[in-house]
Amino acid sequence: MTMNAAPRRLESLICGRWTPGERQGAPLLDAATGALVAHIDASGIDMGAALDWGRRTGGPALRAMSFHDRAAMLKALGLALMARKEAFYTESYRTGATRADGWVDIEGGIGTMLTYASKGRRELPNTRVLTDGDLEPLSKDHSFSAQHILTPLQGVAVHINAYNFPVWGMLEKIAPALLAGMPCIVKPASQTAYLTELVVRAINDTGILPAGALQLICGSVGDLLDHVTGQDVVTFTGSAWTGRKLRSHKAIVENSTRFTMEADSLNASILGPDAGPGTPEFDLFVREVAREMTSKAGQKCTAIRRVMVPAAHIDAVQDALALRLAGATPGLPEAEGTRMGPLASLDQREEVRARIRELQAVAHIVAGDPDALPEGLEGGAFMAPVLLRADDPMTAVAVHDCEAFGPVATLMPYEGVDQAVALAAMGKGSLVSSVFTDDARVAEEMVLGLAPFHGRVMIGNRVSAKSSTGHGSPLAGLVHGGPGRAGGGEELGGMRGVKHYMQRTAVQGAPGLLSAVTGRWSEGAPAQTGTHPFRKSLAELRIGDQLVTAARPVTQEDVEHFAHFTGDTFYAHMDSDAARANPFFDDRVAHGYLIASFAAGLFVDPAPGPVLANYGVDHMRFLAPVYFGDTLQVRLTCKEINPRANADHGEVRWDCQVTKQDGTVAAQYDVLTMVAKTWGQAARAAE
Repeated sequence: MTMNAAPRRLESLICGRWTPGERQGAPLLDAATGALVAHIDASGIDMGAALDWGRRTGGPALRAMSFHDRAAMLKALGLALMARKEAFYTESYRTGATRADGWVDIEGGIGTMLTYASKGRRELPNTRVLTDGDLEPLSKDHSFSAQHILTPLQGVAVHINAYNFPVWGMLEKIAPALLAGMPCIVKPASQTAYLTELVVRAINDTGILPAGALQLICGSVGDLLDHVTGQDVVTFTGSAWTGRKLRSHKAIVENSTRFTMEADSLNASILGPDAGPGTPEFDLFVREVAREMTSKAGQKCTAIRRVMVPAAHIDAVQDALALRLAGATPGLPEAEGTRMGPLASLDQREEVRARIRELQAVAHIVAGDPDALPEGLEGGAFMAPVLLRADDPMTAVAVHDCEAFGPVATLMPYEGVDQAVALAAMGKGSLVSSVFTDDARVAEEMVLGLAPFHGRVMIGNRVSAKSSTGHGSPLAGLVHGGPGRAGGGEELGGMRGVKHYMQRTAVQGAPGLLSAVTGRWSEGAPAQTGTHPFRKSLAELRIGDQLVTAARPVTQEDVEHFAHFTGDTFYAHMDSDAARANPFFDDRVAHGYLIASFAAGLFVDPAPGPVLANYGVDHMRFLAPVYFGDTLQVRLTCKEINPRANADHGEVRWDCQVTKQDGTVAAQYDVLTMVAKTWGQAARAAE
């Protein structure tokens, strides 16, 4: 594989054009060889114009699309990037990443985008507005109600990213923002911006994103933050010092611009007191710590920095880790068999060495030499993994304050679960901690103690060993962030990440007008009867189409037949004395599922038609007992219509209310069906 391509001058994608800076800019070097890769500069770029372009061009184009349209856009983009992944891997080697490291960054980033595409289609409606929570009735007669809604902010999401994951760091942020309907400006860290630029060029070449949806700044952001407003969002990944500086920027403070930060994190991994040498958990723990120290050369925000073990086992853990780390010899990233590549730059290596010297004031090195250089690789930013040991961690403040952002961790003993939790908390807030134990009591105490100080806690044991994604893997469906020094922000978390780019608004008014805004029928909104709604395709069906059925009596014979037929002979249905002794009932009652079954029998139209399938019920509640002799009636109302973008059917949610003869609501729930988009004349004739 050739790695000697001519150095290039990076450009920024601004206002739809690739734009070079006014100067040649700073040199960017290959992390492994020291060869010149590119120059980077963004001087002379009109940052205010970039924000304005995103707001005026990208925002309206994205907001005109439905959530399903945007999800389909992300899927197409993810698949297009996956087809070009080998070019990204080749460039990724220059950052110091091995093939395995690059997989996390490149395919992990694309996979995150594809996950959001899938979740968007499955979990979001095919609309442009989200309802958030249930309707809030504000009057007894249902003439005045309120509904929380979520709509996209009408600004730009500015993503200022770290150097360690130049692909994943961008894609994991732009995926939820674009799905929400918000355009993005990405500013990658300079050291590895050449890989980010390559990926953005690939994105731009596809033509999948609308104009203005994605812009890129290669170099300093200049006065960009001077121009942000209350409709913009700024996200930052990097050092806590830089994050605090950005968070306190005058425009961000004055405009209450949303700002989320993911910063330094002294993550811990804890060996449970039950997990001594010879247990599967001991071996899993040693393997995970070594992997987190060497993966990406330890340049991960989630990497294990503090290794906490029962005092009785610290020597055994030290020996096992030293042996395992000895096999992690640094080498050229593209070479087959290399387990650990270099740090991102020579400057970064010097920064890590300086932090190790700070740690040595309270700890001593027990494995690895930070100054040793692999023979023949002196030009690269290589460094062997370094394990330190602090025997008095409660007073060794530096190990809880100082992060060496490389292949470095500190081993420390603890006495009892409480002390382990206290040591983890001394990190002042972390992205993740892991606990390796097979003891349920230990797991409970550890997790409840750790949770307030962490965004994520992973429990490792023999059962999950093969399926676990590991300590350091942020996942699209889980929150990525942490309290305190970790930044106090959140990324990912499934739909939580999407909603970060949306405004929650309480809308009050008459239910009919609320339905017009939300596309969802609610109690008190107008309804229309006539043709049975099950005879209507999506092309004909309207929100508020309603059926009020005939009534049906419930008899003792019905209840007993249902009980014996189903095997549900619960005493409240079969024994009058026992039922009357129950505080909720006056006598024997009908089964709740019998009520739902009778309701279906009342509202279902049995002939073939546009309703293709019933796929469940939501929010089912049985609100009043039904006794022998009561009669049941159903009011079925089309509540929400959600056509699928690439299918000949859609989902329809029906409000089902079952009442007794006196108007008391016996049951309330949503019925979910699949309905054809059209039901042609031939099909009608066949009926």
